[in-house]
Amino acid sequence: MIETAVLRSLCLVVPVGLALVLWRRPSRRMAGAALLAFLTAFVTIGLANQVAMAAGWWRFEVTEGLFLGVPLDLWLGWAVLWGPVPLLIRRRPPIWVVVVAYGWLDLLLMPRLDSLLQLNHTWLYGELTALLLGLPPALLIGRWTTDERHLTGRLLLQLATFTGLVFWLLPAAVMSRGDGSWSHLREAPLWQSSTVLQLMALAAVPGLSAMVEFATRGGGTPYPWDPPGALVTTGPYAYVANPMQLSAVLMLLLLAVGTHSWSLAVAAVGTVAFAQFVADPHERGDLRERLGDEWLAYDTQVRPWRLRRTPYATEPAALYLSETCTICQQTKSLVESTKPQYLVICAAEGYTVTGLRRALYVRPDGLQASGLAAVARGLEHGGPVWAYVGWAIRLPVVRPLLQLLVDGMGGGPRQLPRVEES
Repeated sequence: MIETAVLRSLCLVVPVGLALVLWRRPSRRMAGAALLAFLTAFVTIGLANQVAMAAGWWRFEVTEGLFLGVPLDLWLGWAVLWGPVPLLIRRRPPIWVVVVAYGWLDLLLMPRLDSLLQLNHTWLYGELTALLLGLPPALLIGRWTTDERHLTGRLLLQLATFTGLVFWLLPAAVMSRGDGSWSHLREAPLWQSSTVLQLMALAAVPGLSAMVEFATRGGGTPYPWDPPGALVTTGPYAYVANPMQLSAVLMLLLLAVGTHSWSLAVAAVGTVAFAQFVADPHERGDLRERLGDEWLAYDTQVRPWRLRRTPYATEPAALYLSETCTICQQTKSLVESTKPQYLVICAAEGYTVTGLRRALYVRPDGLQASGLAAVARGLEHGGPVWAYVGWAIRLPVVRPLLQLLVDGMGGGPRQLPRVEES
């Protein structure tokens, strides 16, 4: 028993000690990247262990200090070793070299953890799964965040990481100490579980749209140490200052209903209190310092948790629709019926000498969108309900599919009459 306790301690102390040795006054971005790499490794290692235990590749011999069947100290040390440690090495080896080196290390060490870990004869399948599933995402997100490269990749890996943290590990931790169970959701009638999941998908729309807006308009991500370089006031941010947090809380509350967990509902409300009284003051100070008067003007008009009735804007945008296209005129009537604010609808034929081939949305700050995306942007001026429709339409996977459908129904690009220069 003493040997097992010492072994568990070493599994945590050695990786943490190694990280501290390598921690040589990193920059703020590097420190944030190291934390993000740790969180990503924590999620992916947890997932890899669930797969390995379900497949019977290995199991843990201890019964105390477990989380989801894995010794928590081992899990934490493993995540430090796979996340921050390789990132903090000054001369970064190629990723494949790191994967091979860690695989070799595991081949040496894992059979010697027999007092802690019982390996099946097929455990190498689990090792390969863990190496491929758990290690590369942590390595990539750490390096990309440090070097400010591959914005789309960073955004997708952050989405996967925080989805795992907020909607898998957090509920599992809360329900392990409180009430509720995943079985309530799995064993419920199909209409009940599907309703909960569909409502969660609908609640995710503002948050996902806000992430896309951060990347496309601000050139950054939601992660505090990898933020946009410019103030983002479009999309969901025109109506509420915390759209991602709002989506997360709504989804957690729906998950609490599906899992019959009052504890999870309390935790969801607790996240609002934490954001309001702990995180927001720090974030607001950082935004004030980085963005100055522009952010102060926005902050006085847009609240963190309360939707505006009209979008925040300083100058009107323009939506160009053809006067000679039946579908365009029907679209114009639809947009006008929403009573849009800070939007002027103009004739597409008068926009340029050669005319436009699709609907066009233009903001004074340089934002442009064409086709269905332009119409969606126009709908975002019509109040929160119509704005929600616009956000859903503009989601990366949804918009191209809908655009193909619209094009197939006769709403594709067309040559408009020329307007001669005067």
